[in-house]
Amino acid sequence: MINAIYFGTHEFSATVLEYLIQSREFNILKVITQPDRPVGRKQELQKSPVKLMAEKYNLKTSEPETLKDYELESEELYINIVCQYGLIIPERIIEAPKFKTLNVHTSLLPKYRGASPIQSVLVAGEQTTGNTIMLVDKKMDHGPILNQEATKIAPDDSYLTLSEKMSKLAGPLLVKTALDWVNGNITPKVQNDDEATYCKLLTREDGKVDFNKSAHEVFNLYRGLTPWPGIWTTWNNLRLKLLEIKPCGVSISPGQAAWQDNKLLIGTNESSIEVTELQLEGKKPMTAKSFVNGYQDFIGTTLK
Repeated sequence: MINAIYFGTHEFSATVLEYLIQSREFNILKVITQPDRPVGRKQELQKSPVKLMAEKYNLKTSEPETLKDYELESEELYINIVCQYGLIIPERIIEAPKFKTLNVHTSLLPKYRGASPIQSVLVAGEQTTGNTIMLVDKKMDHGPILNQEATKIAPDDSYLTLSEKMSKLAGPLLVKTALDWVNGNITPKVQNDDEATYCKLLTREDGKVDFNKSAHEVFNLYRGLTPWPGIWTTWNNLRLKLLEIKPCGVSISPGQAAWQDNKLLIGTNESSIEVTELQLEGKKPMTAKSFVNGYQDFIGTTLK
């Protein structure tokens, strides 16, 4: 059994944690996750998916706001495992275990270093991505690679479907790699920094649609940024969220809203998109038909 401490927060990480537990190769000494956060209009505190998974298996948890002064009990600790944790881990914690700290990164490093690799590959229209198991060092996603596994991206994959697919592949890859690493069967491979690309922490502003781009590019933005931060435009000085869209071959001027064949279309630089569900600021989500019935002056306007 490999004594390990697990750092993680999000749904992807919870799936990986459960695979580690069920593999019976690891003795999870503690799970470190982010504190409960307020969610929704009522701002009710919600446990992280990783905390819920840890509680399911009666694992000890810790939820520090920061690791700056956090004391890690490193006696008999073989390895740290990090997967979508979301807080900075000090070098003293990275270096504490006998076999250091492994990270599950959701891209084929050195491409897409940073905070939003799954979203970014979809927005970029990539056809392949993958999971990388790497050694953590003090630079972001810079450490040596221990193992990688490519994943094909389906044309209709969204952030949710691709993340779920990759999470189910990450667990087996992590277990195999960690065992090989501890047993001395892997030589770390230094990343080529000249080939590195970067992705940023997303904000709501990243979802603003530019209708001067092609329908394919707008659809890729939707695939990567749904459900959060979501894609949107403005109409009558109000934010208009485009909750469900798909490309359409009908040619319409960029940004122009049209109703054709019982479909709500918005033009792009190349063909158009069909919007099937949308939400005006301050209102509930609506089907395209309900929206057009309620806001008939929307048709014919040009969105920017």
